[in-house]
Amino acid sequence: MRVRKLIISICILLILAGCANKKDQSSFEAEKVDTIPSTIPLNYLETIDKLDASQKYVGGSYKDMLDLFEKLNYTPEAWQAGIREVPRAYLVAVGDRWGTTTTKEITTLNKKQLFFRGLAPLILHANELILQDRNRLEKIKTSFQKGNALPEMDKIWILKLAKLYKVNTDDSQLTAAMFDELWKRVDIIPPSLALGQSATESGWGTSRFAAQGNAMYGQWAWGENAMKPENQRTHLGNYGVAAFSSLQESVSAYMLNLNTHYAYAELREIRANLRKKGQKITGNALADGLTRYSEHGASYVESLKAMMDYNRLYPADDAYLSDEPPIFLIPAAD
Repeated sequence: MRVRKLIISICILLILAGCANKKDQSSFEAEKVDTIPSTIPLNYLETIDKLDASQKYVGGSYKDMLDLFEKLNYTPEAWQAGIREVPRAYLVAVGDRWGTTTTKEITTLNKKQLFFRGLAPLILHANELILQDRNRLEKIKTSFQKGNALPEMDKIWILKLAKLYKVNTDDSQLTAAMFDELWKRVDIIPPSLALGQSATESGWGTSRFAAQGNAMYGQWAWGENAMKPENQRTHLGNYGVAAFSSLQESVSAYMLNLNTHYAYAELREIRANLRKKGQKITGNALADGLTRYSEHGASYVESLKAMMDYNRLYPADDAYLSDEPPIFLIPAAD
């Protein structure tokens, strides 16, 4: 049942990745989809039976993942040879076994390589969805600047995007300032940075929060549903670590956090300036905007950069997803 629930929770990915055929939708459903930004989960109820067998890969251990990656030519050797194409092999969840079995059975080097290869497709897919929204935003923004009347569907979509990215709108009016702020926020997070922070914040996926809630970035949450740390600082309130039903949700939430929270305005300014200059957006550059991600401030940034450099993560900023159909890696039920 646990695996079944996990699969249902990521049905959004199947739809966005082109795995489900929705040509028979009602016109109302089609309009609803068209006015929702790509990064918002769609509430379609899909079942395991609608997944093609070739798109499911149920594995019981890290060795199963290694075997699959070998078949897909997704190996350290291929990476060292300069191949930057990454298969759409989407890992659904961390699973309970990663933090225990792998620690005993796999070398540190292999564990790191497997960790990065498992997260990279999810990070690239999250960026892919962001770019879908950014491309549509650009078209609407250009039309608005030319003084053209926007279709009602585009207005609805922009206002939903503004709400998602926490950009204020006055009386639901579209303004040049709103478009400018959205243009800063709706943008990618370099894979090297996302990989580096996931390893740092989750202990290479071995933390209790990663195993129990697919929490890869230590994002805080409040309320009874948050996962409570062992040494909770009560003066900060009833806080905990946010839990997610899938790894993809965790990655997408992390990117949305960097793209919306006031604490990371500097990161967004750095990225916007790189865009204006026509320069590459890199993890090394954007890391300078993360001094408020940790209470350690500048030292956190320096240690993060050192970790990305030591593990040679910067080439990941050149990685891209293959055009092959996605495969979902599902942890086997115990």
